[in-house]
Amino acid sequence: MEKIKMTTPLVEMDGDEMTRILWKMIKDELLHPFIELNTEYYDLGLEHRNATDDQVTIDSANATKKYGVAVKCATITPNAARMSEYELKEMWKSPNGTIRAMLDGTVFRAPIIVKGIEPCVKNWKKPITIARHAYGDVYKAAEMKIPGAGKCELVYTAEDGTETRELIHDFTGAGVIQGQHNVNGSIESFARSCFNYALDTKQDLWFATKDTISKQYDHTFKDIFQEIFDAEYQKRFEEAGITYFYTLIDDAVARVMKSEGGYIWACKNYDGDVMSDMVSSAFGSLAMMTSVLVSPDGNYEYEAAHGTVQRHYYKHLKGEETSTNSVATIFAWTGALRKRGELDGNEELAVFADRLETACVKTIEEGKMTKDLALITTHTNPIVLNSEEFIRAIRANLEEQYR
Repeated sequence: MEKIKMTTPLVEMDGDEMTRILWKMIKDELLHPFIELNTEYYDLGLEHRNATDDQVTIDSANATKKYGVAVKCATITPNAARMSEYELKEMWKSPNGTIRAMLDGTVFRAPIIVKGIEPCVKNWKKPITIARHAYGDVYKAAEMKIPGAGKCELVYTAEDGTETRELIHDFTGAGVIQGQHNVNGSIESFARSCFNYALDTKQDLWFATKDTISKQYDHTFKDIFQEIFDAEYQKRFEEAGITYFYTLIDDAVARVMKSEGGYIWACKNYDGDVMSDMVSSAFGSLAMMTSVLVSPDGNYEYEAAHGTVQRHYYKHLKGEETSTNSVATIFAWTGALRKRGELDGNEELAVFADRLETACVKTIEEGKMTKDLALITTHTNPIVLNSEEFIRAIRANLEEQYR
C-alpha cells in the first residue's frame, strides 16, 4: 500500500525505560510501514531533561499549543533514588504536571474494552471515563506538623493590607495541619474541558464533590460547573441528546457500582486520582487504559495511563525476555493520529487509527497476549507472547485489513 501522508506534525514526546523501548518498536512495526510519520520530536527521557534543565519539557508543551495534538511516552518523575541513579542536577518535577499546568488541561482516562478481559464489576458493560481536574487541592497543599497546644488560623491578606481570619482549630496537643487551594480560572477551564469532551464523545457527564460538608470549597466547584452549563452548554447538550448532572461523591460511587457504564465521571484532583485507579483495576489493568489531556482551548495530549515499567526495563538491560503490555501506548498513538486526522480533514489517517485499534483488540480476543493479561483472561489456554512478538502479532492483524 502507498503510505498515508500527514499534512501537520504531531508533537512527539519520547520517554523512559521499558516504555521507551516499546515506543521504538511501535514506530518501527506499526507506524512507519503504513504512514509517512510527521512529528516534531522532543526527548523527555530523564537524561535529556537533566541536560536541558527541564527546558525540553516546557518546549514540548509550547509545541503542543502550536500544533494542537501531542503523543507522549511514559516518563520518570524522579525521587531520591533516581537522583543518585541518573546523577541528576536536581529532583526535576513531573513532566505530566508541568505539561498539565501549561495547557491548563483536564485528564480523561477510559478503559479499553476487550472480550476475555472482563471487569470485576459484573454489570459494567461500557467504558467509564474519569475526568480528573489537574490543578491544586492536596497536590499544591501547604502542610505543617503542630508540636503542641496553640491556635491555627486561615489568614487572607488583601492587596490593601486588610486581613480576614478563620479559625481552623485550637490545638490542645500535637497534631498536623494542611492548607489547600484552587483558583476559579482553573475550575472554569476544568468545567469547559469536561463539557466539550462530553459533546465530542456524545456521552453523559456526571460531576461529584462533597458540597454538603465543604460548603465553600467544594460548593464553589459545583456552582461554577452549573453556571457555565446553564449559560453555555445546556442547549448544546439537549441537541446532542446527552445529559449533565451533579451529585455527591458518595452517591456517585454507589451509582457507578450499579451502573452499566458509558459516561464521563468528572472528579476533583484527588478523587480523580483515586477513582481512575479503581476503575482501571476493576476493568482489568492500567495497561489497558487510555489517557488524554484536553485543554479548554482545544489542545490534546495523548499518553498511556501507566508508568515506565521499570522492573521490565532492568530485565531488558540484562538481556532477559520481557512480556510487556504495549496496548495503552499504542492507543496513545492511535488517539493522537485520529485527532490529527480529524483536525486536518485527513480521513485516511483517522481510519488507520481505527484499524490499528481493531488489530490490537482482535489479537487479544484471539487469545494472543502479554503475560499480565494471560493472568486475568477468561480465555482458555492463552498464547503468552513476549513484548516484540505481541506487537508483530498486532501488525499481522493490521496488514490483513489492508489486503
